Amino acid sequence: MYSRKAWGGNVDPFILTKFMKPEDIPEGEDPVVSLVVFEWQDKHLIGKPVENEDVSTLGMSKVVEVWPRLTFHEQRVYICDQGNVDAGYCKDKDIGAFITADNTTEKSRSQVISMAIHLKDPPAINYPIKRTGYYCVGTWGNEIEEYSAVVEFRNAFGELPAAQIVKLPFYAAFTLVYALLGIGWGILYYLNRNDILPVQNYITAIVVFLVVEMFMTWLFYDYQNRHGLNTGAKVLLVVVSILSAFRNSFSFFLLLIVCMGYGVVKLSLGKTMIYVRWLAITHFVFGVIYSIASLSVTPENAGPLVLLVVLPLAATLTAFYVWTLNSLNFTLRDLVQRKQTVKAAMYKKLWWCILTSIIVIFAFFFVNSWTFAGQSDEDFVPNHWSTRWFILDGWLNLIYFADVAFVAYIWRPTANNRRFAMSDEVSTPHQLPKLKEPEANHTLPHRSPRTTTASTSPPATRSTSAKTSRPVKATAPPRPNHPPTIPSQAAAPTTATSHRFPLPSRRSLRRCRARAWTAR
Repeated sequence: MYSRKAWGGNVDPFILTKFMKPEDIPEGEDPVVSLVVFEWQDKHLIGKPVENEDVSTLGMSKVVEVWPRLTFHEQRVYICDQGNVDAGYCKDKDIGAFITADNTTEKSRSQVISMAIHLKDPPAINYPIKRTGYYCVGTWGNEIEEYSAVVEFRNAFGELPAAQIVKLPFYAAFTLVYALLGIGWGILYYLNRNDILPVQNYITAIVVFLVVEMFMTWLFYDYQNRHGLNTGAKVLLVVVSILSAFRNSFSFFLLLIVCMGYGVVKLSLGKTMIYVRWLAITHFVFGVIYSIASLSVTPENAGPLVLLVVLPLAATLTAFYVWTLNSLNFTLRDLVQRKQTVKAAMYKKLWWCILTSIIVIFAFFFVNSWTFAGQSDEDFVPNHWSTRWFILDGWLNLIYFADVAFVAYIWRPTANNRRFAMSDEVSTPHQLPKLKEPEANHTLPHRSPRTTTASTSPPATRSTSAKTSRPVKATAPPRPNHPPTIPSQAAAPTTATSHRFPLPSRRSLRRCRARAWTAR
């Protein structure tokens, strides 16, 4: 229970207890029921320790069965009856009520109510909540075995349980955060709408869906807080469960096709896309069945048939995990072998993102297990009731949002999406042989060095070899204004300077042609 100061509200929080009058009360009888209301931190004030008396003479054994969680190092008596009055544990006016410690009003942190309720005309007991805490209501039938009562825990903020009120602002904040993410993604999508990859359409769909799902989850808690868990709230609960199952299936589907290289490494997955879609649909169907079963079947009534729901869901989940990790490793290996460093860097970042998420999840579970192992069973819920929502639901949403935002940032729309996806990276300069710079005499390159002898005949024109796929052009020397000087035949032969240029490979030529065609 929260105090009114903690969350605000229109009414003061309270605990109202009303016993029902039995219909079969014999004439002249008035059965009495014991009632106690207290805050958990005041549990040591309930009952008194037994000194040297025999436990059986005080009637304490039955009380210990009713209060199994109130465990102490010493034996205690809880119900004021004639035997305990004679032993000095309580007074005659308290017969039928719970025994409390002396000076309970001064020692207790919150109010402690202990009284005997006469079922012939039972009054309504109102316990006001002045401070936040874990409050308990206990009863014990002294003269009757079967009786009924109604207890209402009314918080100031509405009908939601105190342990779930934090979810109301939590999902409202997440709705706004996903909306901001969707606005940023939508701006980039619109600016580069003519250069969008297929995988970016899937990311757009899941960002829009997450905004809707977070809003519907917030709407469910807000409606329940205003109207209680009525028929409308139950309908919203079913809708939220279906949306949650769809989110899980869609997320695994998107992560799998991204790890396969869809849109960046491969423009199409072929028949593999059909298999991935069927796996996602199967996981969604089993997820919906599991959600409905968890809402309709309580843990106490769950039997072996629940395995028919859990095992198929676990099988599809395992298939997603194995297929996703294998696809990511295969894509990374393929990009590294083809020396596609930029694309490989993208998938290495994705690999680190997945690994970091797994490490954080396991570390969180380990820390929680270690923390809870040091708590006694009776103090676990009273000490963690206000934070259990974060352990069960909150932190998983934080990790999921971080992963979605990371993938959306890496695969965000840019101006060169299609060119980047359709082109292959050319080898870096340190992987190619170094070209020599031509000298200033502008001599045409030759395949091999040769000696030329001056003659009076005009120079012969060199024919291009048929095997050369693309000749190398050279700048012709400027034509002089005066006629060239022809050396005499007696002059010594001169050696022309030659240069060797490496011919491009066929694979490099094909890549250059593909890039030129893409640029056009």
